Amino acid sequence: MPAWFKKVWYGLASLLSFSSFLLIILALALPHWLSGKILCQTGVDLVNATDPELVKFIGDIYYGLFRGCKVRQCGLGSRQSQFTIFPHLVKELNAGLHVTMLLLLFLAVALALVSMGFAILNIIQVPYRAVNGPGGICLWNILAGGVVSLAITSFLAAVKLHNLTERIANFQERIFQFVVVEEQFKESFWMCVASASAHAANLVVVAISQIPLPEIKTKMEEATVTAEDILY
Repeated sequence: MPAWFKKVWYGLASLLSFSSFLLIILALALPHWLSGKILCQTGVDLVNATDPELVKFIGDIYYGLFRGCKVRQCGLGSRQSQFTIFPHLVKELNAGLHVTMLLLLFLAVALALVSMGFAILNIIQVPYRAVNGPGGICLWNILAGGVVSLAITSFLAAVKLHNLTERIANFQERIFQFVVVEEQFKESFWMCVASASAHAANLVVVAISQIPLPEIKTKMEEATVTAEDILY
């Protein structure tokens, strides 16, 4: 098989791993994992608001793994406030699940770099150990993609099973009670989904790189040796 064929696909594999690394870093940094609409239930109950009036009591919220923003609408105009998950808010959440999610994503960052390193190694040279070859690239991509998938599942569990948005919305609220009326996953969440997809795509790339191609053989002219050539 031509060496350039494998190098092209290994180069693509390294680019996919690097893109996965960047996507996870951005997902960790940006506070846009989820956005939603929150209803000020206390205000609605006080004025006995009907359906057309509910708009005045619906605010917005968005957050990431470290910080977020909440806009309260309780009938007296909007009030915006910023919040951070650490060190106080995390105590009101499922702290173990939240920390586990962060650790998984940090581990996924490291695994993405390792898988990229293995792909680059196969571009530079042919490893003498099978574990460092295509099998090794597949192994590290499976681990990285699996870890990212676990982090995504943990976030889904926190949102759907542990009412993450509602807990954040009601943090340090002594008078007003908020109810979540709408939730929507945002850019950071889908970046992690894309990261896991990049590692899955890498498995396909490595499989394609192993497809045998017909080698192009050039016809060499045979050299004829005569007695005169030997003398000279």
